[in-house]
Amino acid sequence: MDAGEVPKNSSTVDDSKLIATSSDDYSSRLIKSSISHGILKFGTFELKSGRISPYFYNSGLFNTGYLLNLLGLSYASKIIELKDELEFDVIFGPAYKGIPIASITAAELNRLDPIKYHALGFSFDRKEAKSHGEGGTIIGSPLKGKRVLIVDDVITAGTAIRHSIKTIHDHGGVFVGVLVNLDRQEKSGDSLRSAIQIVEAEFNTKVHSIIKLDQIITLVHSIDGYQNELLQMQNYRDQWGIKPPPQN
Repeated sequence: MDAGEVPKNSSTVDDSKLIATSSDDYSSRLIKSSISHGILKFGTFELKSGRISPYFYNSGLFNTGYLLNLLGLSYASKIIELKDELEFDVIFGPAYKGIPIASITAAELNRLDPIKYHALGFSFDRKEAKSHGEGGTIIGSPLKGKRVLIVDDVITAGTAIRHSIKTIHDHGGVFVGVLVNLDRQEKSGDSLRSAIQIVEAEFNTKVHSIIKLDQIITLVHSIDGYQNELLQMQNYRDQWGIKPPPQN
């Protein structure tokens, strides 16, 4: 560390509030652990869209057994919460980041509710078809005749999700919905809708998420020492955030 550089865990930040507790719900645990392990970072980040974001969520950093289990538990907890709404036979993870998500989520669901989920299948696709060995583009549980739930980290433009839906249909599966880790709740390009809202309208489906930008802002608001980060995220949301639906 260079001289004069102040680490984020200095005395100005109340790190005790980043410690996940048994009283936290799964979303809060995931947000706290994402901040404390550097998965959710604050600063200045240029996105593919060209926007300058005050935060960046790097799901590729769920790279230890502990963090992967935490991620799987979060997905599984959300699915169990939605069990009356989501009925599926196979979890599908798009290559590449969706692969470990699908695997650990299936394992966690079996651990939490083995009676309901012991026969749950999971599968993922290859970027390129393989002509030898097992061949094809799909690895894992067959999709034909199965209800398939897609799990991924985030929807940015919707390209990967559209490809996954086509893959499921091409292999005789029935697409039933999407679950992602983070909903950035921001406008997609020049649209007034988010990428998630566009996908929902295009495929007449529901895209569920574990955490939303609003939840991150609420949690950061409770932590001393993050006032500047909070202000930057609020300003970003004011500029690029989607508008809440009108109240009836």
